[in-house]
Amino acid sequence: MNTAVIVAAGSGTRFRSDKPKQYLELAGKPVIVHTLERFEACEAIDSIVVVMAEEHESEFAAITAKYSFAKLHRAVTGGRTRAESVKNGLGAVDEATEIVAVHDGARPLVIPEDIERTVKSAVENGAACLVGPVTDTIKKIEGDQIAGTIDRRDLRRALTPQAFRLGLLLKAFENAPTDEAVSDECYLVERLGERISAISGNPYNLKITHKADLIFAEALLKAGVV
Repeated sequence: MNTAVIVAAGSGTRFRSDKPKQYLELAGKPVIVHTLERFEACEAIDSIVVVMAEEHESEFAAITAKYSFAKLHRAVTGGRTRAESVKNGLGAVDEATEIVAVHDGARPLVIPEDIERTVKSAVENGAACLVGPVTDTIKKIEGDQIAGTIDRRDLRRALTPQAFRLGLLLKAFENAPTDEAVSDECYLVERLGERISAISGNPYNLKITHKADLIFAEALLKAGVV
């Protein structure tokens, strides 16, 4: 069994909205609905656990009443940080789970094929991270001065999902920091010295962080790009 843990406990502070970004409308449906539909459509995913903020339980319940998600196993309350939220989600997965794929609820444009390829790599190698290209020139800064140019050929943007054997990810969370510095699960697995496969994904798998991202995502959907 393969389980997706969808992290949707964010408060929307950076988005500057009273409503968290995952509940805002995107092409006629809440962002989180688009995300869940992508995992529903992926044959490599058998079960879904959603992690949400306690104050939005009723809103999520209304969404699940309106839309049908056959794979939704449980919805649990998140923690103070992303790492704490993921840990709560891991505690709710079915005990038969072999691979767990952690995904940002605010990444609604992930394509099912990329989810499947990432899960398949985790089955074969233990850990896999969906990545995207870096297209800008990257500068190293010291103070307010440019100190050099970093070769971007060996750089990739970490996307989600990030997939792992459940036992490996649970081990990574043991005695690991759960503060804001832990921005993704690969960081914790890297601390164990484990190898993580990099899976090239659709570069339009963007995270809705600012209002412009929502506008861009809707344009991509209308154009049929993703």
